[in-house]
Amino acid sequence: MQNQNQNQVNTQPPAMLNRNHGGHEMFDMHEVLSGMISVLDQFMIYRPLVQDKELLSILDRQYNFILSQYNLTAECFTTGQKPSQETSTYMMQGTTQVNYGLTPTQPKKPNQSLNDVKDAGISGYMLGLIKTCASLLTMSAVEVVNPVVRRVLASQVQNYIEMAYEIFLYQNKHAYYQVPQLATSDIQLMLNTYIPSPGNPQLPNNSSGGLQ
Repeated sequence: MQNQNQNQVNTQPPAMLNRNHGGHEMFDMHEVLSGMISVLDQFMIYRPLVQDKELLSILDRQYNFILSQYNLTAECFTTGQKPSQETSTYMMQGTTQVNYGLTPTQPKKPNQSLNDVKDAGISGYMLGLIKTCASLLTMSAVEVVNPVVRRVLASQVQNYIEMAYEIFLYQNKHAYYQVPQLATSDIQLMLNTYIPSPGNPQLPNNSSGGLQ
């Protein structure tokens, strides 16, 4: 009789608290959380190889921020409810000045050993990871049906954009990521390609007559 009661307990359906996710959402969230773990693990691997203190500071700040956001994302996904901590805003440090133009650099080739891994490469790997996660969060946020989880994902997109821009600025300052420009005449031509709409468009009437 005791075993029968135990079986009845084990076969009870999960609490509705954990049933407020769609099927497609479950797969998306597993991909998002796995992606965050991948970024954190890769940053940990890169850390001993970083030589520049400025890049190390960026890596540590971004690691700690991503870890905090991972924790609250995992929490709200598991419970389907508002996490115990609010989502944060990532604030990058330093200037936002961009250097335009190209300067000669050494030709690039695959590393021949770990001794060839330098800050230029590490910062590039970091940028690729952050940009990938930003895209994944954006695509997943529009597929999630749970309102809390959707908001948590959407609120993080801007943070990953900010982190990616911070890494880009570091690379640009050291000529790791150069920004070529078009000729002045071409820039002006393309800037003037589009103009604001002059007024309110006259939309055609809808023949269905709307709701009956």
